[in-house]
Amino acid sequence: MCGFAGELRSDGAADAGAVARMAATMHRRGPDGSGVWAQGGAALGHRRLKVIDLSDAAGQPMVDPELGLAVVFNGCVYNYPELRRELAGAGYRFFSTGDTEVVLKAYHHWGTDFVDHLQGMFACAIVERDGGRLVLARDRLGIKPLYLAGGPDTRRLRFASTLPALLAGGDVDTTVDPVALHHYLSFHSVVPPPRTILAGVAKLAPATVMVVEADGTRRSHCYWEPNHERRPAHATRSDRDWEDAVLAALRLAVQRRLVADVPVGVLLSGGLDSSLIVGLLAEAGQPGLATFSVGFEDAGGRKGDEFVYSDVVARTFATDHHQLRISSTRLHDALEGVVAAMSEPMVSHDAVGFYLLSEEVSRHVKVVQSGQGADEVFAGYHWYPPLAGVAGVIDRPKGYFPVPALSHLQGSELELVAAALRDPAAKERGLFDPAAVEELLDAPNRSLTPLGGNTCWQLGLLELWLQSQGIR
Repeated sequence: MCGFAGELRSDGAADAGAVARMAATMHRRGPDGSGVWAQGGAALGHRRLKVIDLSDAAGQPMVDPELGLAVVFNGCVYNYPELRRELAGAGYRFFSTGDTEVVLKAYHHWGTDFVDHLQGMFACAIVERDGGRLVLARDRLGIKPLYLAGGPDTRRLRFASTLPALLAGGDVDTTVDPVALHHYLSFHSVVPPPRTILAGVAKLAPATVMVVEADGTRRSHCYWEPNHERRPAHATRSDRDWEDAVLAALRLAVQRRLVADVPVGVLLSGGLDSSLIVGLLAEAGQPGLATFSVGFEDAGGRKGDEFVYSDVVARTFATDHHQLRISSTRLHDALEGVVAAMSEPMVSHDAVGFYLLSEEVSRHVKVVQSGQGADEVFAGYHWYPPLAGVAGVIDRPKGYFPVPALSHLQGSELELVAAALRDPAAKERGLFDPAAVEELLDAPNRSLTPLGGNTCWQLGLLELWLQSQGIR
């Protein structure tokens, strides 16, 4: 996963100590290595998870004295072998075999247009040694995060892969942004960029390159946006043609994501998306494929797992399958860690499921493919027209990573939420009407969202996150 942090100052030397503190908070994102680099007004810090080029040559921050560049990078560039060959043909020499150095050389060769050549998920920060320029970039869909602290009129900009990392650096306005709070309560806890839940922290938008000069001057541009019009060449495609095109695109996507120097597994929920990935990996001849599923205890009349579907897929493709069953006690004990690990408050039950599943997965593999994001493409949610006439995993209602204990609050989970909402810090913050909060706590399972989310959990999760970060 990796994580990075940094600072650019226009009024003196960068605070390398603050950058080191920020990077240290991301040790779980990068347990395999760390480093800090500073020169003049710029400083970079990094935590590394070794996935591509496991040698120390690919350590970060990566500095190229010959080109006068330093970089920190989080992500994976799937086409880096092809880019490496192209850049080598242009005369560049490489000292590592990973994708980070390719990103560095690509920037030197193409300037800020380097992002147009990258296929993958990424966020990066590049510093020019001689001019002091900083370049920040984020992938097209914003898969990899990048947070910023420091308004446009300040002489200091800090950036990091997580919001809590910026808090660790200090001097951040932690006032809750009322517009972001409205987004949080309206959009199932999603706060669109550039805002975050805190007034003093922003997000670099997806598909954006920001250039910050040594004097603090900033400019940014969006380098890509989706085209929602059908291409004329596709106008005559039949239904079968579209099926073939989707299958070809899926095959290519799965193949690209096999770029790793460590084994790759799959998070198998038993839904359409993850099941397709398993099938395509098996078709590609991936040996010893490890799959992982998670399930919870039933609560409130709602089933807590979809093992009946994931088991069918695992048996069909003879995977090395791992089934993780989470007891109510383990769920409750994990919630504090789950909330503390969030870059922003995330009410989605996926966050809890992925946290616990990842603990198990990390004992076996470092890299997994998953079906995240496919519901928007394949019309998985209830507000899309239902698909008709489709093979057992497909012909069923869309599942939603069930964690029944969080949609039907009772017992220790309800006590946790109630304690957070009644905490003196919550009352002092005054985000929510006390009478409305008490009404919710009196009947915590009366108000559910169309996705099955619990309104009481949504409010409680925000307070738990704010308190876990020491925000008052």
